[in-house]
Amino acid sequence: MKSLKLKFSLTAIVFFITIAVFSQGQSANLLLDAFYTKVKAQKQPQIIDARGPEEFALNHIEGAVNFNLKSEDYEKHVTALNPSKPVFIYSIAAYRSGLLAADLGKRGFTEVYILEGGIASWIGGGKPFYSNLKSKLSLPEYKKIVSENQYVLVDIGSKYCATCKTVKPILESLRSQYGEKLKIIEIELEESPQVIADLKNVKVFPTLILYQNGKIIFKKDGLGDLKNDVDTALASR
Repeated sequence: MKSLKLKFSLTAIVFFITIAVFSQGQSANLLLDAFYTKVKAQKQPQIIDARGPEEFALNHIEGAVNFNLKSEDYEKHVTALNPSKPVFIYSIAAYRSGLLAADLGKRGFTEVYILEGGIASWIGGGKPFYSNLKSKLSLPEYKKIVSENQYVLVDIGSKYCATCKTVKPILESLRSQYGEKLKIIEIELEESPQVIADLKNVKVFPTLILYQNGKIIFKKDGLGDLKNDVDTALASR
């Protein structure tokens, strides 16, 4: 009985904290499964892609509208939203989503959810999305490269991702250091979205995966100390 009361009390506390947070106009970051579940629970979900129009045109969550704080018609878009219903926001990382969510909170929107990992998490988790292009790289081609080379380093990201750009000089350094011993594949969302979706293991950009004889040695969600990690992994084999 005490255990039951404790569980009930904890549930009640979480519930009232959630209500209090949203009543103050704050947003909540959700992982993919929780975000997706809440979206699917709405008949006409209010989904906002807070990226730029060029990014949105290439790929986006089906049913999303595209605007952010820098959009010329921002006020028009906000007025079209229902502040009494949940709003779901994503971008490529958290920056633009966070700014938009904060402004909606100030305007009285009480339920604002941000997708942790943004579009990378959505597509990388295999959820349905719109794309206006065909992937340059297919999953069978990807698997063939991984299986036919002893060491393969895969860089998965986007040209619109700031952190992803810092990976490029590191990859060039690794190419110079290891030559043919290390095969490096660079996969960008703007070129091969379907293979990212088919992998179903991408949560953020960049994602780095090192294979040896077709098996994963390590998978990094984010850059970290990539050069040292690769050197350490290859030196021990």
